[in-house]
Amino acid sequence: MSPLLRKSSRLKPLSPKRSTTVTVLDVGSSKIVCAIAKLRPIDASNMLPNRTHTVDLIGLGHHRARGIKSGVIVDMDAAEQSIRLAVDAAERMSGLTIESLIVNVSAGRLSSEAYAASVAIDGHEVEDADIRRVLEAGSAHSLRDGRSVVHSLPVGFSLDDAGSIRDPRGMLGESLSVDMHVVTADSAPIRNILLCVERCHLHVDAIVATPYASGLAALVDDEAELGACVIDCGGGTTTMAVFQNGRFIHADGIPVGGHHITTDIAMGLSTPINQAERLKTLHGSPLPCPSDDHEFLTVAQTGDDADAVQVPRAQLVKIIRPRVEEILELVRDRLRSSGFLSQAGRCVVLTGGASQLTGLGEVARRILGRQVRIGRPLGISGLPELAKGPSFATVFGLTIYPQIAQIEQIEPRKMRQLMTGTDGYMARMGTWIRESF
Repeated sequence: MSPLLRKSSRLKPLSPKRSTTVTVLDVGSSKIVCAIAKLRPIDASNMLPNRTHTVDLIGLGHHRARGIKSGVIVDMDAAEQSIRLAVDAAERMSGLTIESLIVNVSAGRLSSEAYAASVAIDGHEVEDADIRRVLEAGSAHSLRDGRSVVHSLPVGFSLDDAGSIRDPRGMLGESLSVDMHVVTADSAPIRNILLCVERCHLHVDAIVATPYASGLAALVDDEAELGACVIDCGGGTTTMAVFQNGRFIHADGIPVGGHHITTDIAMGLSTPINQAERLKTLHGSPLPCPSDDHEFLTVAQTGDDADAVQVPRAQLVKIIRPRVEEILELVRDRLRSSGFLSQAGRCVVLTGGASQLTGLGEVARRILGRQVRIGRPLGISGLPELAKGPSFATVFGLTIYPQIAQIEQIEPRKMRQLMTGTDGYMARMGTWIRESF
């Protein structure tokens, strides 16, 4: 069996007394980012919710993504080369050689499902074994063909008639129940990402949904507690995560992002893609202003012999605005149809490279009817100026993820079967050897 198909979706719990090194890989449609961080234990008196360690960046490498479209690998060789270059840069900066890492996923039609389960505890105090039993029962659900579990998270516990319990340990009751949030995605895109990473001679420790990782990095505790929606505006995808009561409760995504805006500009102005990206970054906005008709931009034309032309900035705004409104309206409609728009509270946090488009926050505020801010990585030390923006929220959220990974409840054997499509004698024998020695 290929090493990439042996992955377990559960990380080992972090030691509360020992530092550890974690490596993460953000596989995006526009860029590949590899980060190596040192996680150092925090004194119990200073511990924050969901934070047991400080995160110190010691290595960072990034490279333009090639062979990836809308989060899906379309050219294995090109994607492998981009990953290798990003990993190599991070290794050289840190002076370390890495063997395994945590990877994000934004493709595969991310979606959420809710499940509930109960177990009898016969009046005794709730113990860790009881919590494991009910979580395993909540995770034991059937998936549609071609779908794989990315996350399986407890949202809340109930003990007899008492609900909204965060930690039932030590409490008495007859029946322990749990509500589970299960995030799934199409198996094929995940398998191709795993294969591509394995071709770089690296092992995948865990897979994390992109908007979940962005929320871990960019949300403050009050936002996650009262209700917030994180919208990660990537190059090829726009993904969403809803948080409430400190929990990740919903995920979704659409295969449209910042690169589609760039393509619209390239087509509308007959300019090369790289020039369209430059125009979007330096002069683009979905908001018109009175001076747009009088401000002219020099636009290079496609073709070797074509002369540059002068176009009013108003023409650029007219191209950008419909696509931005389309993306935000799709996000609003998906949240509304899922029933989670109200649970997202009044706060929307934008992350991802495309969120840096001038005026995007104002348009999002109008269409979504919420307070909107740009989210940046919080609580990470050692960041260079380049990495302090919203486009790096996902990669640094991945470095935070090991601190809360123990709440994940995906049974490893079931995941291996989903990823391989087989569970024969040799696979079972290999599993027994790995888990026994």
